[in-house]
Amino acid sequence: MRVDSFDFDLPQDSIALRPHNPRDEAKLLLVPPTGAFEDHSVLNLPDFLEPGDALVFNDTKVIPAELSGTRVRGEIRAGIHFNLHKREDLSTWRAFARPAKKVQLGDRIDFSDRFSAEISEKGDAGEVCLRFNCDGPALDRAIASVGHIPLPPYIASKRAEDEKDKTDYQTIYADKDGAVAAPTAGLHFTDRLFSMLDEKKIERHFVTLHVGAGTFLPVKAEDTNDHKMHAEWGEISAALAEKLNAVHARGNRIIAVGTTSLRLLESAAGDDGVIRPFCGDTDIFITPGYHFRAIDGLMTNFHLPKSTLFMLVSAIMGRDRMQAAYAHAIANGYRFYSYGDSSLLLPERQEGAAQGEETK
Repeated sequence: MRVDSFDFDLPQDSIALRPHNPRDEAKLLLVPPTGAFEDHSVLNLPDFLEPGDALVFNDTKVIPAELSGTRVRGEIRAGIHFNLHKREDLSTWRAFARPAKKVQLGDRIDFSDRFSAEISEKGDAGEVCLRFNCDGPALDRAIASVGHIPLPPYIASKRAEDEKDKTDYQTIYADKDGAVAAPTAGLHFTDRLFSMLDEKKIERHFVTLHVGAGTFLPVKAEDTNDHKMHAEWGEISAALAEKLNAVHARGNRIIAVGTTSLRLLESAAGDDGVIRPFCGDTDIFITPGYHFRAIDGLMTNFHLPKSTLFMLVSAIMGRDRMQAAYAHAIANGYRFYSYGDSSLLLPERQEGAAQGEETK
């Protein structure tokens, strides 16, 4: 498919630079398989779920993954910036460098008097490997001491990071360090909303997918077949897989909260629709024509034109349907991207199927 078929016009003033306050009163656009779109609040979410349905959240925690340092080569000194995006081992991270053209293998990067790294690998599109001079928890502490919250470029280009972002750009249930971007659909949840879901007996389950900076990279290919996704590490335990399969076995739905949860669930599901334990990297790329095996719906924010995430939501509901939904959202003042409003995509469930399938 041509990438430009997933394009749309988005006014700059539709891009949210701050989250809604309170979080759970942001707008929620209900997108059913057919018929009119419905404008609601995130607090209305329990109204669209049935007792026994399950919401699946990503409990990854954003680390201060934006680092600034000095590139050292002989007598040469130059400023350089990195966005960490994937941990390779106890002492090595993959990162995107800015500027990247002059970086060479073996360059030393000084981040502070005692904290440094060496360029151990150089790849395409500004990607490098940083081998740090410490490892494990000591490396985590060092990164936290000099790093900054990596706001998405469409926010960072308009304002600087501040203290509020340290809490705003983190879900209230964030638990496992490792993400360099927030699973933003979860930013809308509060203790109040969790209590409302509990009252209706909606299950809550947590998976872990460490979101990488590759999520912000534009699709440069003209055809979706030529685009390569960056891998991200995720985990679903055996105990959780069993609980999720039980949801489908009794006829209830699994609703992914965010595209990261969805991608991990689909990576763990077999052709038979059974979700299996998963631990490792996934580079799954979901476009229209994909047969969904694990999920029956998705709660997600509004995504960039021509992005892999807009392709994903088009795979769930159909491209024309999502183009119409986004046009409705723009016309009705919905706020887009990481700090923006939310949508709930509920495709039609196929009779007799264990889970929902895409509709076109």
